[in-house]
Amino acid sequence: MLTAYFFGSSEFAVPSLHEMARRTLVRGVVTQPDRPSGRGHRLTPTPVKQAAMEIGIPVFEPTSMRAFFAERCHEPIDLIALASFGRILPAELLEWPRLGSLNVHPSLLPLYRGATPIQSALRDGARETGLSIMLMDAGMDTGALVAQERVAIGAQESYGELHDRLAVLGARMLGEAIERAQAGGLASWPQVGEASTTRPLTKEDLIVDLGWPTPRLLAAVRAFAPAPLARAFVDGEWLKIVRAHDEEGRFAIDEVIAPNKGAMSWERYRQMRSAVRG
Repeated sequence: MLTAYFFGSSEFAVPSLHEMARRTLVRGVVTQPDRPSGRGHRLTPTPVKQAAMEIGIPVFEPTSMRAFFAERCHEPIDLIALASFGRILPAELLEWPRLGSLNVHPSLLPLYRGATPIQSALRDGARETGLSIMLMDAGMDTGALVAQERVAIGAQESYGELHDRLAVLGARMLGEAIERAQAGGLASWPQVGEASTTRPLTKEDLIVDLGWPTPRLLAAVRAFAPAPLARAFVDGEWLKIVRAHDEEGRFAIDEVIAPNKGAMSWERYRQMRSAVRG
């Protein structure tokens, strides 16, 4: 059985971790340190850390990737796999495993390299995206491909729904890549086509203008649902838009979250605002 390390942090990476644990001897899982979360700002482990602890795999949360590698560089390993880790690995670490370092990336590379490929594809109104397994190099998602599959995006599909579909697909494709690696090696080919790069989301990215065309508004709402949600300034206050639809070419809001309130229907929100105004 191949020996491996897994690098990942978010919920997207959890299915890939389970697949890797099933197919290899995972010596350790490397993830981001616990972060404050929620109203109480309690330190919360990443979803990958929680999954690794349930499986019984040692977890590492290094502040320095180079220091982590220096402590283990004399340990022979066959493979590294990474999914939604949140940090760039140094070149010497990528060269550590005998068979290479794989990245599970939810886009049709070289499209949507970087931090937010799923949200960006939805916000752009793309009708398809995909999943790429690549051999990592020193660049930002520029490595040679070992597998790639196209995925149609549903007309009403939200970020959360597409995220979960691609996470499952990524795990399956990672498993197939591991199987090929174990059988004798990984054939690869360079990325071809026009490249685009995404970046982490800011609060400004979430703001929508209700004067935008309906398709653009709906794309933004889907791109940020169920979290962090699109924001619009309505009737003197900022609302989070949970759901919306096209009503004969008009942007129609279905559900919102008002300041200091829970989710409610648009009709209920309008009634509440009318009552406040008297």
